[in-house]
Amino acid sequence: MSQTFPGDDADLIIRGGRIHTFDGTGDIAHALAVRDGVIVATDAAATRLHARNVLELDGRTAVPGINDSHLHAAWLGARWPHLFFSDTPPEEQPPGRLVSTASERRSALRRAWRLLAEHGITSYTEPGIGPGEDAGETGCFGADMLDTYGELHREGAQTSRVTLLRLFGTIDGESTLEDFAHGIRTPPPTHDPRWLAIPGVKIFADGIPPMATAWVEEPYADGTTGALLTRGGSDPLSAFQQMVELAASRGMQIAVHATGDRSIAEFLAVLERLSDAPAPAAPHYVVHGDLATPEQIARMRRVDAGFAVQPLIAAHTHSWAAAQLGEARIATAWPLAAMLASGALTTVTSDAPIASPDWRLGLDAALALLTDAGFIDDAATRHLLLRSMTVDAARQDGASDWKGSLEVGHVADLTILDEDPLTPIRPFSSLEVVRTIVDGRTVFSRD
Repeated sequence: MSQTFPGDDADLIIRGGRIHTFDGTGDIAHALAVRDGVIVATDAAATRLHARNVLELDGRTAVPGINDSHLHAAWLGARWPHLFFSDTPPEEQPPGRLVSTASERRSALRRAWRLLAEHGITSYTEPGIGPGEDAGETGCFGADMLDTYGELHREGAQTSRVTLLRLFGTIDGESTLEDFAHGIRTPPPTHDPRWLAIPGVKIFADGIPPMATAWVEEPYADGTTGALLTRGGSDPLSAFQQMVELAASRGMQIAVHATGDRSIAEFLAVLERLSDAPAPAAPHYVVHGDLATPEQIARMRRVDAGFAVQPLIAAHTHSWAAAQLGEARIATAWPLAAMLASGALTTVTSDAPIASPDWRLGLDAALALLTDAGFIDDAATRHLLLRSMTVDAARQDGASDWKGSLEVGHVADLTILDEDPLTPIRPFSSLEVVRTIVDGRTVFSRD
């Protein structure tokens, strides 16, 4: 259906190909008009406008800009091209402190933004920056990096939109109730939320199953059950519960690193008790959720919370985790199919630089999980997966009213591909990113 905003001109018209709008109607548009970074018309209404610039798709396919809602950009930029799961041997992995100066921090972010633009990524969540990491090993997660984000934002240097979560403990480590309570009393810096939003906080609840550090109900092979990483209060559980309650009472979004079924259960229990808390700036969610049960997934949907999952990491660690969990439990780990089927908010993410930031590899791994669970590789399944990195990721950001789909009134963030990603059988990884557009501006072009 043709749509338009008032006005008689446009900065840019994009036409001549297939445009998957992801607007909830299933519509495919064949033209978009952009003014001041916002989509102002589609189809016939778009082509009637006078435009200063025209981009011909030449039969290619455009989708909403890819949004990786769990990606450590500062760390990625400082480490690139060395990923944890890669062919780089351990002795060639960069050790110790990666950034120390303002110049190095700026370079790390700019390098990450260039890389993300090349991959068609227009938005991401930086999940954990704050004073708890000021003495951290890498230098990528401390308060200085938050300041660097702000500096580059004010300079208009961003080519990716950023949602950032504050951290008042250490990455993959402990946090104290005292530090957390003090931290959240300090208001976050204020920026243009369409470019640098800071809606909430990150809490590390536990570790990971391959290391037998996820907090689980059923013991690992060695008889242990993992434990919470939070400290303070009368015990670790009390500290964790109070952290969640404190953040929720202030209307903050809460992202909890929780891979074990026990840690997920305790997060859910607090959310269910807080039904009268202020509406959060964006939905609460579990990061990873490797061992979430069907019952927990259903409860998560009922409290309007969700999951940010990493199928590519699941593929990398499957045999490693199986040694700790056993074959019976590994068969139900990484329940992406159940999450998507339930209707719970679910985003597919990379967790780069742990795994590759290439979303196409991530969606191939996600598709393998789904087909193993009985899904068919068809356009509907592929649409569901792409939604997890566009529409649903925007919802996780609390930004559904202005990004995530290509409709009138939304920002003009697009990923242009050589072929239609909804075509069955062809691996997502064989698609080529031809152009990346953010706010109506080309930030990467292969032409």
